[in-house]
Amino acid sequence: MPIDAAKALAAEPRTGELTWTTKDVQLYHLGIGAGIPATDPDELRYTLESRLHVLPSFATVAGSGSPGVISGLSMPGIDVDLAKVLHGGQSLTLHRPIPAQGTATATGRIAAVYDKGKAAVLVMRTEVADTDGPLWTNDAQIFVRGEGGWGGDRGPSTRLDEPTGEPDRIVERPIREDQALLYRLSGDWNPLHADPEFAKLAGFEKPILHGLCTYGMTLKAVVDTLLGGDVGRVRSYTTRFAGVVYPGETLRVRMWHTAESTRVAVSAVERGDAPVLADTVVEHS
Repeated sequence: MPIDAAKALAAEPRTGELTWTTKDVQLYHLGIGAGIPATDPDELRYTLESRLHVLPSFATVAGSGSPGVISGLSMPGIDVDLAKVLHGGQSLTLHRPIPAQGTATATGRIAAVYDKGKAAVLVMRTEVADTDGPLWTNDAQIFVRGEGGWGGDRGPSTRLDEPTGEPDRIVERPIREDQALLYRLSGDWNPLHADPEFAKLAGFEKPILHGLCTYGMTLKAVVDTLLGGDVGRVRSYTTRFAGVVYPGETLRVRMWHTAESTRVAVSAVERGDAPVLADTVVEHS
């Protein structure tokens, strides 16, 4: 069996240094669609170094691209075919606002291995702190097709009840044809998002957008629409990747808002509102 759950869970945590600059933050923001219109004062907070704030989802790429997925696949006890791997979900907890540039220590480990029958799910936890203390905790749920069935723990259900009533806000966000190519420059080089031949081997008609790009676009929509553009209000952000989205499509973002949290559902407009993100919650002040 390519996944040795006991070995993966017992492995020593890996520790490394993360360093990022304002350029890395700006590139990430551009990769999730910031900067349109280019001279909009609200967009300049994402693109101009003298006004820069950091969208919390930058934590998923800070310093090393896609640490939760790529690092998780290289941990002891894990030996799988990249073409069978999908990013199943992502959870992010913010301990304080992320600085526009900095150096921090990241500690990563496999926190759980679940047997879903036809697939395995790995939970890669990355805890990040700098000299002032904890910054954020990332949990990446890594879905590996064809690697379940060994009789292990199925794990908890992450499914939530459907939101009730009409959404408080609905916004649409277009995805540029080159969006995945630009987002790759933040460090996630999986060929699934650029190479048509690799995408077909993985079962897709063409390259798909990174799930974490959709994740960032969605958080930006919530912050800009409901939180007054204040990234510091975000406390945590969780989602399940429910379906693919292709560059050139349009995201429809539905939001059910309360004082402390916002439920979100994201779909692809051009494919009959096909689900893209589900069980999505932004907790905030």
